Order: sequence, then C-alpha cells, then structure tokens
Amino acid sequence: MLKRNFDRSLGFLLHDVSRLLRTEYNRRVRDLGLTRSQWRVLAHLHRGEGITQTELADILEIEQATLARHLDRLEGSGWLERRPCDKDRRANRLFLTDKPRSGLDQMFAVSAALQDEIMTGLDPAERSRLLDNLQAIKVNLLDITAASANGEVPETGEAPRRAAGGG
Repeated sequence: MLKRNFDRSLGFLLHDVSRLLRTEYNRRVRDLGLTRSQWRVLAHLHRGEGITQTELADILEIEQATLARHLDRLEGSGWLERRPCDKDRRANRLFLTDKPRSGLDQMFAVSAALQDEIMTGLDPAERSRLLDNLQAIKVNLLDITAASANGEVPETGEAPRRAAGGG
C-alpha cells in the first residue's frame, strides 16, 4: 500500500487550515453573543441581502428546517427581517436590520486581523498569489461541479474547460 503524505495533500491541508481558522475565529468573536451558525447566516445575508430562504439554505448547505430555526431566533432578536417575495407568495426574502451592522463591522475587523496574523511571513505578492490561486481552484471546482451536474464526466486528470485565472 502506498503511504501518502497528508501534510502535502491539498484536500487535507485545506480542511485542516479551514478547521483551525474557524476555531480561532470563533474564539475571538465568542463575546459578540451569537453562535457560529447565526454568524454564518448574517455574514451571507450581508453578502447578498434579499435572497430567499431556499437560496440561503443552499449556500449554507443546511436543511430548510435548520435554517428556519436560525432565522426565527435571529428575527425574534431583531437581527433580520423576512419580507414576502413579489414573484412567489410562498417565499420570503431576507434582509438585515440596523442591529447587526455594528456587530458585522466587529466580525469583519476580527477576520481581517486574523487573516493578517495567519499570513505572517508571506510578503504582499505571496499573499495575493495565494488568494489568486485559491480563487482559481474554486473556479475549477465550480466548472467541474457544473459539468458533472450536466452529465459531463471529465476524464481523470483532464484540464477544466476554463484555464486557471481565466474568467
């Protein structure tokens, strides 16, 4: 059996870095008074207010019922509001209230400080290159996922349809 070096495996490294980053970030924002799940909801709403509950559940990769419980608590605490969708009476669109704006500012400040700390030792060009490369990997994965959803199964090792860094 071939022994693998998991310290040099992209998947393992991304998972470990993500877990460590999430753990440290959660420690730093604990005093802001929301759970990590609630912060994720608010952060994604900040990125795209007016999305539907279904769209948000898909983005967060959680069940509709789980999201509904988070939304009920956040709405009850005055963090967000649901508004009826003009095009579909069964759907609600989600919007932040003024309450979370200062908390979000703190949350993003903590995130920026932590990102700066974890990139210690990388010069600005290396930092930029790292983020560009991760973005290219994300685009490639989105292309692969879209192709798979359309029934296109690329051969192992086949290059994605769009070159890394291409748009």
